[in-house]
Amino acid sequence: MTLLEQMTELARQAKAASRLLAGLSTAEKNQALLAMADALEREAGALKEANARDLETGRQAGLSAAMLDRLRLDDKRIAGMARGLREVAALPDPVGRVLDDRTRPNGLRLQKVSVPIGVVVIIYEARPNVTADAAGLCFKSGNATILRGGKEALNSNRLIAETMVAAGRAALGGRFPEHALQVVPTTDREAVPALLSLTQYVDLCMPRGGEGLIRAVAECSKVPVIKHYKGVCHVYVDRDADPDMAEAIVLNAKCQRPAVCNAMETLLVDRPLAAGFLPRIAERLAERRVQLRVDETAAGILQAGGLDRKTDIRPATEQDWFTEYNDYILNVRVVDGVEAAVAHINHYGSAHSDSIVTRNEQTARRFLNEVDSAAVYWNASTRFTDGGEFGMGAEIGISTDKVGARGPMGLEELTSYKWIGIGSGQVRT
Repeated sequence: MTLLEQMTELARQAKAASRLLAGLSTAEKNQALLAMADALEREAGALKEANARDLETGRQAGLSAAMLDRLRLDDKRIAGMARGLREVAALPDPVGRVLDDRTRPNGLRLQKVSVPIGVVVIIYEARPNVTADAAGLCFKSGNATILRGGKEALNSNRLIAETMVAAGRAALGGRFPEHALQVVPTTDREAVPALLSLTQYVDLCMPRGGEGLIRAVAECSKVPVIKHYKGVCHVYVDRDADPDMAEAIVLNAKCQRPAVCNAMETLLVDRPLAAGFLPRIAERLAERRVQLRVDETAAGILQAGGLDRKTDIRPATEQDWFTEYNDYILNVRVVDGVEAAVAHINHYGSAHSDSIVTRNEQTARRFLNEVDSAAVYWNASTRFTDGGEFGMGAEIGISTDKVGARGPMGLEELTSYKWIGIGSGQVRT
């Protein structure tokens, strides 16, 4: 069997499963999801063993500490996967919602009703918890899922998927669609363009990972792709900011998990606050071993305070402002007010997540209105751009597109709609 034939069979099976999934009741879907959650916790030991093999392979391949952190599965993250599935089970079913209901002058009633998309392909790197999150959300929304994880997480991804499928079968018996959740069985890179050429079976692709992966998928796909290329996120500390609040937000946005897409990559500081705030925050960032790449003004302030001898400080290049590091590296620039901050973000940013810290509501409103990003915050960390934090349950991904879903994508974003017409013999004249 050729690679294209393999992918065609996979996609054909998924399409058949999607039609069966659409017929499951809310109670059946929830029953299966809860069984999957229990199974992941029950198999935690086996999952950690599989993950340990992936981690060792990653170390040998030279993955960075931040990327290894994304790859790691521990008890907390396994519990998080299970909790995410239970949260999805507890959420309202997104399928069958009446989005619009109107009756025309001729008596024809029209209803706009939410329906599953069909077959969703998820392509992702490193983070094995995506397997559970994506499969759970797709299952609840009535979509069949084809998962293609990175080779660095192969053992973890396979066992997570196998565990969930076995639990679903045990919970629903013959009602569980046989191919509702499938993992691409090969690491051959050509499998992706082959799979994404099958427009008669595959309805949507969602890549999750680095910019190179996402661009490669978007360029080769013949099916619609929902994406964000990278997360170049900013925090702007305004002249009217509370310094204590700003410090806490900056440290959280950069250091809590630097390898994720909603971590801050550039800190912008308003000029009137810079002399007092920059040495303070640089010292705290130095404790976390964060390398700073700074503009000339910031460099002068830090040198005057002697911080250049305590901190890894380097001059920022033009390319740095566009860069998503996924690491303990932070750009720092001093700007002249909110107008300059907005201009910087809209030029160098990736339309993902950006935040202003200020006590001035007028300034904040201007920032919120003018920054063209999927998520914009006032006095909060960029790290909140996440389906779970938004109350969606586990997220399927984050979109910076402007057509269709934007920002964190949960259950509702995994549905389409159709129009239902209810008449009494009307004909068009």
